[in-house]
Amino acid sequence: MNIHKLNTLKKLEIILEGAHQAFATDILDRAGVTGYTIVNNLSGKGSHGFHEGHLMFNEDDVLIMILVAVPEDLVDPILEGLEPFFSEHSGVVFVSEIQVTRMVKFRS
Repeated sequence: MNIHKLNTLKKLEIILEGAHQAFATDILDRAGVTGYTIVNNLSGKGSHGFHEGHLMFNEDDVLIMILVAVPEDLVDPILEGLEPFFSEHSGVVFVSEIQVTRMVKFRS
């Protein structure tokens, strides 16, 4: 039986309009995040109604999700950087606890 060592991190799922991708990734980079994944063309329904993905001519208007796994001590600085943005723009951040292998991938 293989026993894998699991490490606890926090996962942030940042959903916002594609036009603001550079703003969000800049906050992550300045916080010292070692990597993230960006998922484009999200569809969904929220307080602003239904949002359709896969717009053909304008990728700035589609929703994106930025997924990032970070140590707990980075969560507050990231959320503090995003808070003023979300008081002016639509979007949301989901925070959950996760378990990861290969902890070396999440250290700077």
